[in-house]
Amino acid sequence: MKAFNTFDAKLRLNLLVLFTAGLLFWSSLSLLLPTLPLYIDDVGASKQEIGIVMGSFAIGLLLSRPMLGRLADERGRKSVLLIGTIVAAIAPFGYLATQSLGLLILVRIFHGISVAAFTTGYSALVADLAPAETRGEIIGYMTLATPLGLAIGPALGGYLEATSGYGILFLFSAELGFVALLGIIQVTNPPVQTREQTEADDVYDGLRLRNFWQVLASPRVRVPTIVMLLVGLSVGAVHTFVSLFLKSTDVDFNGGLFFTAAAIASFSIRVFAGKASDRFGRGLFITFGIFCYVFALILLWQANSAMFFLLAAIAEGAGGGTLISMMITMMADRSQPQERGQIFAICIAGLDLGIAIAAPLLGIIAEGVGYRDMFGYGAAMTSVALVLFLTHSSKNLSNSFRFALGLAPDAYALKNLKVRTDEI
Repeated sequence: MKAFNTFDAKLRLNLLVLFTAGLLFWSSLSLLLPTLPLYIDDVGASKQEIGIVMGSFAIGLLLSRPMLGRLADERGRKSVLLIGTIVAAIAPFGYLATQSLGLLILVRIFHGISVAAFTTGYSALVADLAPAETRGEIIGYMTLATPLGLAIGPALGGYLEATSGYGILFLFSAELGFVALLGIIQVTNPPVQTREQTEADDVYDGLRLRNFWQVLASPRVRVPTIVMLLVGLSVGAVHTFVSLFLKSTDVDFNGGLFFTAAAIASFSIRVFAGKASDRFGRGLFITFGIFCYVFALILLWQANSAMFFLLAAIAEGAGGGTLISMMITMMADRSQPQERGQIFAICIAGLDLGIAIAAPLLGIIAEGVGYRDMFGYGAAMTSVALVLFLTHSSKNLSNSFRFALGLAPDAYALKNLKVRTDEI
């Protein structure tokens, strides 16, 4: 936490309020992780229909992220943070109001906008505030709001569902979103960055991003986005089906405890991974994160006891805690402030698309071969992300492999662009 001591009191307060709002936001969202699939199941939906409803959440993310990324760059990060918390406070009332699958899909799509807005604004604002030399450490600490919220939410959600029913559960989720909104209102919005011609821009203009497809085609963005898409398959499989898989087995292990264990693992690894990445580079930790996701799915494929599920939860949490924060940090290294919101939005949209594909696609597989073998298919798909990052994360196979193992710097980081323009 030494880096925080170098900030003035006003900035530290700003970060503290932002962190608290993030904690409340993720608690609101994760209340529904172990319980919403069960609610949809109680309504009478099939495995495939549960996957479609849960996966439609990512449709809202995908449709809104590009617009919200541009909004964050043009109007400031606070504007999209407000949108995210407002949606989080409203959406739970939609679940409470209907049991129609069609309407639940629409509510789920609307709810997805909250994550698109909040994560884009939060990540961009923290990256703006963090000095480049301690960027990994600051982002690592500030993103602890996510695993903490994901630790509190599922356990509390499972308790509320069991003791008070779905009505109180949805109302409490909305209340947490509203309190997060009150916190974001207090956040000081930094001035909107405008592009100024700099020495770095002279080198960087060849990669200047003007629209969605140019962002996606840029070599510094394309491979991370595809990696996030493939990892999204793993995230979607776990978040949508692990509670139902547990319900279908004789193993005495609560779905809420699975997500809580995952969140604790995510929290624990973020405490040191961010700071270590400032020293050893982002590539090594991204590789580790992808490997953890693959390992978690293999464990779920073979799970036949509570210990297997616990280990899978720890591996999944370690993967999320390392990969997502390190990917955000790497993309911050590769972008300028006036384009950072858009680049974050596009890269993280890969994760959204993977989640959107995972729920219905793996739901169909689960209908045919069961939940267990479905996780095996998920492990195979996510393994492709590991191979891709090892071989295509930099200018060529050799440099990619060395960067992915922490043995070479990031060729696409802005500080390296001037001497590496021939490599991009």
